[in-house]
Amino acid sequence: MDYIVLDLEWNQSPNGKKGEHPRMPFEIIEIGAVKVDEHMGIVDKYSALIKPKLYRKLQRQIKEMLSYDEKDLAEKGRIFPDVCKEFLAWCGEDYAFCTWGPSDLYILQENMAFYNMKKLPFPLKFYNVQQIYADEFIEDKVVCKLEKAVNDMNIPEDIPYHAAINDAIYTAKVMATKKFPKLKDKFTIDTFRHPVKKDEEIVSYHDGYLEQISGEYRSKQEAMEDKDITTILCCKCGRKCTKKIRWFQSSQHTELAVGKCWKHGYMQGRIRFKSAGGSDDNIFVIKKVTKISKNGLVEVRIKQEMLREKRREKRNTKEASS
Repeated sequence: MDYIVLDLEWNQSPNGKKGEHPRMPFEIIEIGAVKVDEHMGIVDKYSALIKPKLYRKLQRQIKEMLSYDEKDLAEKGRIFPDVCKEFLAWCGEDYAFCTWGPSDLYILQENMAFYNMKKLPFPLKFYNVQQIYADEFIEDKVVCKLEKAVNDMNIPEDIPYHAAINDAIYTAKVMATKKFPKLKDKFTIDTFRHPVKKDEEIVSYHDGYLEQISGEYRSKQEAMEDKDITTILCCKCGRKCTKKIRWFQSSQHTELAVGKCWKHGYMQGRIRFKSAGGSDDNIFVIKKVTKISKNGLVEVRIKQEMLREKRREKRNTKEASS
């Protein structure tokens, strides 16, 4: 299997939201990629400019970053469907995408959908090199820019950034350093396309955690009434955990809970609600279960109590002012 290290450059409406097309707010203007073998060696390269259809004027900040302009895109670029078909054919039959961050594949599929092109495989697994790097080398696991990773890895910076092919090369070089972990099961499941029906849901044990991507629900309440969603399974053995901290809202779109497996200890469940993107306001759920320590359990309890106290204060303030 080959790894396709992909990087894109895209443009957006120079007039802000009022000039934005709802089906394609970001229009790809460059595709750059390198093909990497199992030994992390670059074996081939792909690079192409794309002639824009919607946003022919480059947005100011984007233009400042790039080494080309509107004239170059008009003269050297080709239409997106032709470039995309050529690129996917170049990828071959047996490959996995690698990207610096989760956005590139989402934008690629959004552009493909705009032109009614054949969809990428579902479910689509890829390697988010940015997050893998953060998990392995950054203490608080907060993601960083590609430039910082390249510098920290002492990789020679001999080509300019913000050209799609160059950023793909730098990403591949980060992956090739001896310190970088083997990819194995460190994949991410892309959610540009998600399950619709319950029998289509995705359940995957990988990289030390359990990930579940549900079908659609009409509301958050309906999702939380589904025991398949609220039950915490051990990410090691799949057994049902006993409840230690019930689900509580930790942010507008996130719920947390903790269970305990008799064999493997404490498991934290995290639920994120995502819009299904249709006109009916349906949502779907991404649930991740990870192993945590006893200290992790205490931290979740403290967070729960702090949120309760904030809600009490807000409620009391509201009552006092009425």
